[in-house]
Amino acid sequence: MADNHHHEHHHDHAPEKSKYEQALAKYNCDIKDEDVGAAVKKIIAEKVHENDTLEVKKFLFGSIELTSLKTTDSDESIMAFTERVNKFDEEYADLPHVATICVYPCFAKTVAETLEVDGVEIACVSGSFPSSQALIEVKVAETALAVKDGATEIDIVMPVGKFLSGDYEGVCDDIAELKATCGDAAMKVILETGCLKTASNIKKASILSMYAGADYIKTSTGKEKISATPEAAYVMCQAMKEYYEETGIQIGFKPAGGINSVMDALIYYTIVKEVLGEKWLTNKWFRLGTSRLANMLLSEIEGEEVKFF
Repeated sequence: MADNHHHEHHHDHAPEKSKYEQALAKYNCDIKDEDVGAAVKKIIAEKVHENDTLEVKKFLFGSIELTSLKTTDSDESIMAFTERVNKFDEEYADLPHVATICVYPCFAKTVAETLEVDGVEIACVSGSFPSSQALIEVKVAETALAVKDGATEIDIVMPVGKFLSGDYEGVCDDIAELKATCGDAAMKVILETGCLKTASNIKKASILSMYAGADYIKTSTGKEKISATPEAAYVMCQAMKEYYEETGIQIGFKPAGGINSVMDALIYYTIVKEVLGEKWLTNKWFRLGTSRLANMLLSEIEGEEVKFF
């Protein structure tokens, strides 16, 4: 005991960095919002137009996470929602199916029992979405039940309040515990970038989330005033690239919330292509959290207005 005390005393002049601070120290988090803004402007001005092709639009359709997270959702409405995906597969055999159906955990079973299309993942938002403000025991229970009922992917929200108050250990512990609960199900960590405000915060949150066990990082819940932005996407992709170079671990990316047009989707695609490269341009590593985009992309692919979903 005395030894221990002596040891601590000895280091008083230089407190040891926590393992979370050590992890962050490997990355440049001192980034300026205006530099990010300039880089994004340049990508949009110079690169987006070359990706405005039929082939890319088909790819984007196949990366959609068709989402229903409404207060009014019911077993009946989610069953009908899932049936549209089954029907689409029959009617548009030449087009890719969506990547995922994303719902609340209480509907995981309904989707699992209704879905007939191979290769469509079942994602559930969990852990007291969208606020993430619940006791960890509640988050764990909700997540375990979602997986038991058929969820193959789990989307959780990083505890933003803990992050903003500097409790990085609390943030990472929550994420790690939920990852352990997911088992084989992939886990996406939503950073809620609109609440993080600065590029530097977004970079730190990205790194901590990946470090704690995220399989994907996702921009937003879509339930806050500010949802996904190209600037947040750029910072997250930069963090993913550096994390991959540092660890060899590839993490997936999901912009979500506020993807209101085909052009928005093309911008995110282009940012991923320019920052992360071709390796990320598959419907496993790149996802789009949106429902309204499905009909818009379909209309552009088909050359006429289609209201399928």
